[in-house]
Amino acid sequence: MTARVVALTGGVGGAKLARGLVELLPPEDLRFVVNVGDDFEHLGLHISPDLDTLLYTLSGESDTDRGWGRREESWNFLDAVKRYGGEDWFMLGDRDLSTHVLRSAALTNGARLTEVCAQLGRALGVEHAMLPVTDDPLRTIIHTPDGPLAFQHYFVRERCAPVVTGFAFDGAERATLSPDVASALADPDLAAVIVCPSNPFVSIDPILAVPGMRDALAGATAPVIAVSPIIDGAAIKGPTAKMMEELGVPRSADAVA
Repeated sequence: MTARVVALTGGVGGAKLARGLVELLPPEDLRFVVNVGDDFEHLGLHISPDLDTLLYTLSGESDTDRGWGRREESWNFLDAVKRYGGEDWFMLGDRDLSTHVLRSAALTNGARLTEVCAQLGRALGVEHAMLPVTDDPLRTIIHTPDGPLAFQHYFVRERCAPVVTGFAFDGAERATLSPDVASALADPDLAAVIVCPSNPFVSIDPILAVPGMRDALAGATAPVIAVSPIIDGAAIKGPTAKMMEELGVPRSADAVA
């Protein structure tokens, strides 16, 4: 009999561990709680970067050479947007676009984000549950010396160049913890909660910012095990080490804890 596990994850870094976990644990014994602080509206579409990264990674659809997005991608849509003079800084591939269009349509028609994730997962053959920490709007804001930036503007448009002075999670105080997440953490047979090696500031903290999440973790009967994204002072992936340096936080696993 396998052990039941809940894993907290963001995007690329966490999804790599998630890919290994699904090889070890069947769907009934492993559920993912996913950050939605990276979500934003772009060109009229609801984009969920971390959920999509997990979806593509677990389904074998991810572009492993580029490190993000879908494999065998084409860019006709984005080329047309650019020709019209539209914003082309966020790379929306033609195959990836289908995910955002269908998600946006479902949300407009009243579906929960959790329901949409399940539907997309089933279509791509993902059997493990991918649970947004909340179905409500939650947006990570990066504070810089020149003012606040929406997360994707900092991360993609500005390529993480601005100095980070702090973070805010807009909407967190009004968000409701997903009942699916609360149920997963209250499972009496839960054996472990794993915090994947995602950025602690912008992938894990937004999850913890949802009211009730910290209490649910504290009330869980299982130990909480964090996998550090910092090894020997460097980040496995992304701007974690840069952020720690700018915030005066030691670049170490102890500091992550």
